[in-house]
Amino acid sequence: MAALVRATTVDASRASRDDARGGQHSMFTSRKWDSMRVTPDAAHPDGTTSDGATGAEPRKGSFLREVAIIVISALVLSWVIKSFFVQAFFIPSSSMEDTLVEGDRILVSKMVPGVFDVHRGDVVVFKDPGTWLAGTPQPQRNAFQQGVTDVLTFVGLLPQDSGEHLVKRVIGTEGDRVTCCDTAGHIAVNGQTIDEPYLKPGSAPSLLEFDQTVPEGFLWVMGDNRAHSSDSRYNAGSPGGGFVPVDNVVGTAFVKVWPLDHLGWLRNPGATFEDVPAP
Repeated sequence: MAALVRATTVDASRASRDDARGGQHSMFTSRKWDSMRVTPDAAHPDGTTSDGATGAEPRKGSFLREVAIIVISALVLSWVIKSFFVQAFFIPSSSMEDTLVEGDRILVSKMVPGVFDVHRGDVVVFKDPGTWLAGTPQPQRNAFQQGVTDVLTFVGLLPQDSGEHLVKRVIGTEGDRVTCCDTAGHIAVNGQTIDEPYLKPGSAPSLLEFDQTVPEGFLWVMGDNRAHSSDSRYNAGSPGGGFVPVDNVVGTAFVKVWPLDHLGWLRNPGATFEDVPAP
């Protein structure tokens, strides 16, 4: 009996020790897992983080950073497109009526010249080869307005103004002999009379006679509104003798985008020049 009691007491003591150990193990395990739990933002009850900042400030900073990235990316993309592919211009005069009227906005492909050649009949935008724009009134802006306009124009968000560019139609390319006028009052290219459907209604092909051979690397250009266009005919005294260097060409106009009721493609009138022989 004594042995049984002693054994029972030992077993009970041993069980008590095991229970104590088990409790300590459970407590350790619980503490261990508690220490491994991760809160979303380690925020204190008052809304501040461990470094004393509020949770809203990092989110606000992140939002502003994302907006800045989007804006800068858009400006860079716009500049790349304007520099290498397409540029916008607006029409400041009536020299190309009725194809283009004052106030029209056009897009110009900068793949020409370069990737593609300039052709007779193309409507081209080019940098003033000399004094063609001398005396042309320019829009008046203060320094701030001009600065903003220059920046937005540089990245392509505003159309290029007429400060140093003109828009005309190519009538002759290098080597072509362009003459006016035949017995019917028409222009001839390399001896071939051309019918010009793009002329402003009621406008004569030219009231000024000329006989010119286009030098290598140059173009002969004229406005569609011949009576109101200061083009190759009237700039013989300018650098280049009235001819436009191909290197001055920004590109070919291919579409009118504004106003919306003028929206439409600008196509080369290929049939006008299809019978013109090579120079």
